[in-house]
Amino acid sequence: MENKIKEALAEIQRGSFEIIDIESIEKLLKNYYEKGENFYVKAGFDPTAPDLHLGHTVLLQKLSVFQKFGGIVQFLIGDFTASIGDPTGKSETRKVLSKQQVLDNAQSYKNQVFKILDETKTEVVFNSNWLNDLGAAGLINLASNLTVARMLERDDFSKRYASNTPIAVSEFTYPLLQGYDSVFLKSDIELGGTDQKFNLLMGRTLQKAYNIGKQQAVLMMPILEGLDGVQKMSKSLNNYIGVTDEANNMFGKVLSISDELMWRFYELLSSKSLKEVKELHEGVQKGTIHPKAVKDSLAIELVDRYHGEGAGLKAQEEFKKVFAKKDIPSDIAEFELKADTWICQALVDTNLVSSTSQARRDIKAGAVKINQEKIDDDKLNLSKGEYILQKGKKSFAKIVII
Repeated sequence: MENKIKEALAEIQRGSFEIIDIESIEKLLKNYYEKGENFYVKAGFDPTAPDLHLGHTVLLQKLSVFQKFGGIVQFLIGDFTASIGDPTGKSETRKVLSKQQVLDNAQSYKNQVFKILDETKTEVVFNSNWLNDLGAAGLINLASNLTVARMLERDDFSKRYASNTPIAVSEFTYPLLQGYDSVFLKSDIELGGTDQKFNLLMGRTLQKAYNIGKQQAVLMMPILEGLDGVQKMSKSLNNYIGVTDEANNMFGKVLSISDELMWRFYELLSSKSLKEVKELHEGVQKGTIHPKAVKDSLAIELVDRYHGEGAGLKAQEEFKKVFAKKDIPSDIAEFELKADTWICQALVDTNLVSSTSQARRDIKAGAVKINQEKIDDDKLNLSKGEYILQKGKKSFAKIVII
């Protein structure tokens, strides 16, 4: 029994940035293994963007770990709090979404998260179901639990206040309402990012104030670095792997990360146990396992997760056929073009030729290849997919047609 609890705690602590009240988590695990009692793990998601990338899934992956050890996930969609806007990490008030935007984005989240979470161990809840009924008296009572001075301890608020940047009074209510969610749901644990510490602790404060008989433990996960291994994964920085990326593209992106970043991905994203990851790491250090094989394994796992079992091996075979041949360099530039792009325009857009007329001449001369096969149709339009475009013997470009 003790070994099981120890193993569960190690997996829960894996990759975490900070845990507050680890003793409570240990007690919850003990009750689960000794009495079969489940416990509740809350994570809130304001549905402000419908498309997830792997950086967003770090939290989801940790939630799935709790599900293995008795946790019931309270997947809270903040349809009420999204109408206020949490300024965490922002220097100005966030734009308020319409009700329809919130609902559309919420549905998109639900469609994507069950590729990671066990739906039978997940309760999807919308906080409008109880916050709409809180009323003016309830909100005033809630607000009485926090002083303005305490609120200004939040780093983003204090900076905005010091720089005379406007802070809406409604924004002060956000951490209070997030904390009240924990009161209503009677959560045992709440998960969030490192930028959410103030709000996560508010749940503990309010659970005590409302005397519900428990104070939630808090676990914070770090931000995942993007493909460059330096800055956080972000669509705006174009260093991301999207959950909805096409399988071959996802596989190729995973293989493009550095060997060092690969272990970070294993720590935060892989479902392999700590023991399994340790064995892989030791194998690489001893030279008995090649890093490329370990990276392939990670890419296969992630592609299978989002595209179904077997998709990873298919993507690996495709990668070998298209990208791994010795006469194609590994550091070619990558371009994203729209569907039905004219081949001559593609040659110009990828800087392989200077003009479409030159592209026509090169195609007619047999100097242009797609995926190592010569083409002679200068009217060709490229459909969705990935291609290696080649002009002559030394000029290459990878194109992704979306």
